Amino acid sequence: MGTDSLPDPDLLRLVRGAGLSAKTRARLEEAVPGEFFAYPDGLAAADRHALTYRRLRHAGLAAPPAPELMDDPPALCALLERAAIADPGLFHVMLLHYTLALGPILRFGAEREGPRAARDALESMEAFGALLMTEVGRSNSHLAPRTLARYDAAAREFVLTTPDDQAVKFPTNTAHPDLPKIAAVYATLEHGGREHGTFVFAVPLRGAGGAVPAGVEIVPAPDTTGLMVDYAAVRLADLRVPYEAWLRDGAEIGPDGAFHDPVGGPVERLTRSMSIGPPVWRAVVSVSAAITRAAAGILHAHASARVTLGRLAPLRPLTDYRNVQEAVLGALASAYALTTVAEHVKRPREAAAGPGGPATAWAPWSAVDRDLALLKVAATTEAQETVSRCRVHSGAPGFAAVDRLNAYRGLAHAYMNAGGDNELILFDTARAMADLDRYEPPDLPAGPPEEDDLASPAVWLRLARDCELRLQRRLSGRIEAARAAGHDGFEAWNDNLALAARTARACADRTVLEIVAAAVDAGPAALRPLLSLYALGWLDRQAGVLLDEGVAAPGLLERVAARRRELCDILAPDAGALAAALDLPAQVTAPTAFVERR
Repeated sequence: MGTDSLPDPDLLRLVRGAGLSAKTRARLEEAVPGEFFAYPDGLAAADRHALTYRRLRHAGLAAPPAPELMDDPPALCALLERAAIADPGLFHVMLLHYTLALGPILRFGAEREGPRAARDALESMEAFGALLMTEVGRSNSHLAPRTLARYDAAAREFVLTTPDDQAVKFPTNTAHPDLPKIAAVYATLEHGGREHGTFVFAVPLRGAGGAVPAGVEIVPAPDTTGLMVDYAAVRLADLRVPYEAWLRDGAEIGPDGAFHDPVGGPVERLTRSMSIGPPVWRAVVSVSAAITRAAAGILHAHASARVTLGRLAPLRPLTDYRNVQEAVLGALASAYALTTVAEHVKRPREAAAGPGGPATAWAPWSAVDRDLALLKVAATTEAQETVSRCRVHSGAPGFAAVDRLNAYRGLAHAYMNAGGDNELILFDTARAMADLDRYEPPDLPAGPPEEDDLASPAVWLRLARDCELRLQRRLSGRIEAARAAGHDGFEAWNDNLALAARTARACADRTVLEIVAAAVDAGPAALRPLLSLYALGWLDRQAGVLLDEGVAAPGLLERVAARRRELCDILAPDAGALAAALDLPAQVTAPTAFVERR
């Protein structure tokens, strides 16, 4: 498992992505150059944040223009991927800037008068984007923001107010006192004594030099190391913004005071206002793949040239031990599997659940695009688990020498809640599954199940589909029985949330495995053993559910272990080439150079 092998060219093309020219790749590397992969020692938190935003400004000016990036998912994802493996904090503020601050302006305000000054400031990087969506005091606050926007017809202005501490917006990236920030503020529009749904407003929160306007209070949060950003809570107290700050998306308040929204009522407007989700989910899936590739490369670099002094075999290469070998190759397999998923989500596609999507109870995301939100769940979960294993198997250097693996783990962990809470997405997916609401159960091939080769796509796909079907039927039966017994919606679901999450996770796993199986069929030959090893990892992790549902026969774990050893024996000689094809910048896998300092 040496480190000097040449990369497999077919795998290298997969990692670099289809449709991304060498010229664009070079431009993105210029946007996030090698120096961005580290910070000077001894920086105070505020100085670090300031440097992060200077780097964001450089990236925004060096990369293609923002509207072009927003219309080119592979290019935007590639920029965000490079930012993430360089510095997760830089990725986070970059994602907020492009997709969650500028994105709503381009989507909802581009074809009308719109907040032109805000758009120009964000596109030119004169100001940085922020998001004011969630509210600190109530869960599921996306569904009904208590921050209000009231229209003052005489002044032709909106008045934005957070009525109490529970409605304060948090988290936001607005704490640094010297940086101009423009926020996309999500608020419930109230007019004529009625609430008309959730709309977005483009609001300058800090001007030149960081000055805060009247009506805005920014409360910095304590410093954190999980995902290093200038977090703060924001209160709005009768903040006045012009009519043009309203990203009205075709809605209007006429001269006679009549409100009109072509989208429909408050429920439809909420889904529409949250339709900025897909670019975020594509980016999060892609970045999950990127940090998994980076973690796998770090672990391979750590383990491949290392020997052990264990008394069973002194000076034996560390990767001769099955536990380490399987950890390294398993991480590589997860990296390539997530890369196939990332390539899948970057392709042009119709939303699986648009305006006619499934009803939601916990969050609005499934009504926007159920499948893409679900793939975000699967990708962040896999990334978090894989990066964590890489950190553990990298020993003390992985923990203490460089903060890279810890930072990647923090990013994956953060995005299990950020960008749509994973558990809430699972619950809404399960609800659609139980009610057959825009959900079609997977088909099973005719004939008895076969388990001759657990690494065969036909076998693991059948197991995944069968497991999903059984869980869906059981969940649906339980909900129907609860309703028949007179239980209301809360009672019916509250006793079945664990089963609901398990059922939706089975749907997510099956969806990922179908993407992986398609890559086995259409991709390079080198992918097949890697993706089969990934599937065996899934079988190992889900063995309890598969056995409990009667999908797999007893002895499953032993059969998985035997087949995994066979695949590892096939892959081990080529591990160096597989790691090289991850196409990681040299800074990511560089040895701990501080030991050479004099």
